[in-house]
Amino acid sequence: MKTIGLIGGMSWESSVVYYQLINTIVKEKLGGHHSSRSLMYSAEFDEIVRLQHQGDWQTLGEIMVDAAQRLEKGGADFIVLCTNTMHKLADTIEENTRIPFLHIADATAAEIKKYGFKKVGLLGTKFTMEEDFLRKRLQEKHQIEAFIPDQPARERVHTIIYEELIKGRFTDSSRKEFLHIIDDLVANGAEGVILGCTEIPLLVRAQDTDVVLFDTTAIHATNAVEMALS
Repeated sequence: MKTIGLIGGMSWESSVVYYQLINTIVKEKLGGHHSSRSLMYSAEFDEIVRLQHQGDWQTLGEIMVDAAQRLEKGGADFIVLCTNTMHKLADTIEENTRIPFLHIADATAAEIKKYGFKKVGLLGTKFTMEEDFLRKRLQEKHQIEAFIPDQPARERVHTIIYEELIKGRFTDSSRKEFLHIIDDLVANGAEGVILGCTEIPLLVRAQDTDVVLFDTTAIHATNAVEMALS
């Protein structure tokens, strides 16, 4: 079994889910008392949030590279970045480490292709929705078009993520808002919707809607186990 290197803490609520899912899947696949071999470097998220909103991606890149290199030195065989937004810096991490990097967009694209979908909605932070680091990779590498809600909906999604979800607050009113936005994406042509922030699946679950949801946390964690056991 390979050792998984997890860059977590963004937020720690979703990092807990990664750790739990990875170990649950390993146990399901191998049985007995098996669990994953893994290392986690947990970032101090207040610093991350401040730098994100200041637009200081250079410093954020340095933090991510430092985390990845610590995992590499600690014996990780590959890197899993437990957040969608910070995949903006995926290339920077890959350029400064020698071990493989398991990209969340590639894992998600593989799941979307199982359904034969070509056009999906994308929800996440404003950074993820409005910049093209995920959408461009999905389009150019996987021929999947990902489109986003209108500007007021993007603002609301971003606010709920940062003011509620990363603080461990999950309310019915916010869930209803997300479900309304998801329905609007489908009305505009989405065949399914990517939950492109690792905290969103803590609020919106598959049983809440008939729309096919792509939970990037679960998909990424599952893919990590497959790589670890390959």
